[in-house]
Amino acid sequence: MSAPSRLSAILATLSLLAGCSAVRVAYDHADTWLRWHAGNYLDVHGEQAGELDERIDAFHDWHRATALPKYARLCEEAARRLGGGLSREDIVWGYDSLMAQAREGLRAAAERIAPLLDRLSPEQVRHMEKRFAEDNRKFARENLRGSEAERRKRRATRTVERLEDWVGRLSKAQIERVRQFSERAPLYYEMRDRDRKRLQGELLAMVRAREAQKRLPERAANFDRGRDPAYAAASEAARQEYFALLLDLDRTLSAEQRVRAVATFRRYADDFTLLAGQAAPERPPR
Repeated sequence: MSAPSRLSAILATLSLLAGCSAVRVAYDHADTWLRWHAGNYLDVHGEQAGELDERIDAFHDWHRATALPKYARLCEEAARRLGGGLSREDIVWGYDSLMAQAREGLRAAAERIAPLLDRLSPEQVRHMEKRFAEDNRKFARENLRGSEAERRKRRATRTVERLEDWVGRLSKAQIERVRQFSERAPLYYEMRDRDRKRLQGELLAMVRAREAQKRLPERAANFDRGRDPAYAAASEAARQEYFALLLDLDRTLSAEQRVRAVATFRRYADDFTLLAGQAAPERPPR
């Protein structure tokens, strides 16, 4: 399990919430997606499958009641800050706020799934291990292939796409600034790959020892502890380069770009507020 991702650190981290333009529809079907995704890793059937459904429902209910109101307030505050122009303090606030929400959500998810993990059979644990191996091969295909220049170009392209989701089309000068960021920031995908495998190994050992209930919530909430110092340093250097990029871009935003980004935050705030106040959709009997 990983933390968990992808104009400001506010925009960068909240872009995780922007994968679907119909947020309300997507959220009401999130439990279905979670069941499908969890089923890829947990080869459960019969009573265990029913238990997995119940635990996913419990997490979804918690998220609707507890996390969504916080997301709504966060989006409102982000819109206010962005509307007046960003400072470095705003960017740090955005990053820290989303990291806090991610840690809380990971802990809540781990607390609910851990009892089931502690009862997996050796065959089911091996199934999980195989799925991790498939994920690692996919990560390598997407991030480790090609020369350094090719990987930096792909990173620049992805960054432009994420930013344009929020502010609309970037100018040539803004795109050039993104390219400069990608050239300056460390490429640490090999270190990230090793860290992913380390975390996977820790989880598998935890499950085999039947210690998920005891250890997983704390470990999930603090997924970044125990990183190799070189990886931690490279990650921090890349983050600081990204913060600098966002500050520079904020200074060059057109009025139209800023209005669009602020409106997007406010729309998400409205969606999250509405979803938090709704009763959970009726679930089919099991």
